[in-house]
Amino acid sequence: MTRLPEKIARAADALNDAVGRAASWLSLALVVLVTVDVALRYLFRVSFVAAQELEWHLFAVLFLLGAGYTLRHDAHVRVDVFYQRFGPRTRALVNLLGCLFFLFPGCFLVIKTSWPFVAASWRALEGSPDPGGLPYRFALKAMIPLAFVLLALQGVSLAVRSAAALAGRRAGEPEEPR
Repeated sequence: MTRLPEKIARAADALNDAVGRAASWLSLALVVLVTVDVALRYLFRVSFVAAQELEWHLFAVLFLLGAGYTLRHDAHVRVDVFYQRFGPRTRALVNLLGCLFFLFPGCFLVIKTSWPFVAASWRALEGSPDPGGLPYRFALKAMIPLAFVLLALQGVSLAVRSAAALAGRRAGEPEEPR
């Protein structure tokens, strides 16, 4: 394995670990916000549109920014009934082919199709259409391509490690001399 793919893999791992850890704090904020929102609504019959919108904004950011972290830690949903029975080389092949034929094209498609949508939202500084809603919906929409860039970067890391496993070594081990 050459040093550049290994460095890219380590950088993607570190970036997604940092983003995932930071995003995980949103779950605590979300629990507090929902608890306060429910208490206000049912105890005092008070409701705020901005609070309800913030709930789904936080959830969206948590979900989107957590995707790369989840891939990093091999926690995405898959058909484990088959995958767990595979040997390490077969798993590496499944992961590599999955990245090449599903993950990368899917990420590219989402980034490419969301970019004009996000750019238009930023140009208009789009906010909530609801009275009392949040004024920065454009920032939330920017999380879509960002999340898929992070997911694709983590896919590069997975592909590099899978290719190394198929070559009979772990990422970071030196190549055989030629």
